[in-house]
Amino acid sequence: MKIGQLFDVSGKAAVITGGASGFGLAAGKALALNGAHVTLVDVNADALARAVKSLGGEGLHVASAVADVTDKLAIQDAMDGAVKTFGAVDILFANAGISGGPGFLAADGSRNPATQIENQASEVWEKVLDINLMGAVKTIQAAVPQMKKQGAGRIIVTSSCSATKTEIFVGSGYVISKAALGHLVRQLAHELAAFNITVNAISPGPAATNIAGGRMKDPQAAELFSRYIPMHRVAQAEDIIGALLFFASPASAYVTGAEILVDGGAVLGIAD
Repeated sequence: MKIGQLFDVSGKAAVITGGASGFGLAAGKALALNGAHVTLVDVNADALARAVKSLGGEGLHVASAVADVTDKLAIQDAMDGAVKTFGAVDILFANAGISGGPGFLAADGSRNPATQIENQASEVWEKVLDINLMGAVKTIQAAVPQMKKQGAGRIIVTSSCSATKTEIFVGSGYVISKAALGHLVRQLAHELAAFNITVNAISPGPAATNIAGGRMKDPQAAELFSRYIPMHRVAQAEDIIGALLFFASPASAYVTGAEILVDGGAVLGIAD
């Protein structure tokens, strides 16, 4: 098989949550450039409209749907709309997520009383788990019946390198939500393998996206995190495209329950 066939996603119908910016928008652009029919889903209607207009300016035409992944009916409506428009859901990128706030240490190594476990608000934990974990669950639940009907599907989840290590500058709720996502991927990969549906995870490191209010776009914050990354830089949204195309294409036909780290070596320990 030639490499063009191996990574071919042309004609495939893809749904991407958190699609208005960051990893979701980069994924949507990459899939559309390679001939997939893309539906971008996001809770932010204005950002979604800007994303669609931006891609349109590059000659790429994608569908869109405004939906909150915590709202089961809304995400089901978005999925049904994608099926009505394109006739299938071949690829699902469950990417929507938020930060859990600052970690237990500040940049100078001091401890902020507000971020210590005994002082963390339950509402913060509930929100991050609701979006990062249960939002992915509800998104997958909305797509699986269609994939079973088709007899095939590719589910890709945005996890994090934080799923496999502890963090000092990242909120505990975020770390725990991503660890849970990692096991969700493995559990569902086992369950859905009989239906020719693969479930895999892309696990980025700190990234210059809009998460945490675009924190990593601040040079000082990016420099702080880069000290702990062997490749000495934070991720850009486009860094996930190779892993995404692998999981979305025939190249990964016999891969399920897997995780690809796209973290510049962050899990390896402190950089030199």
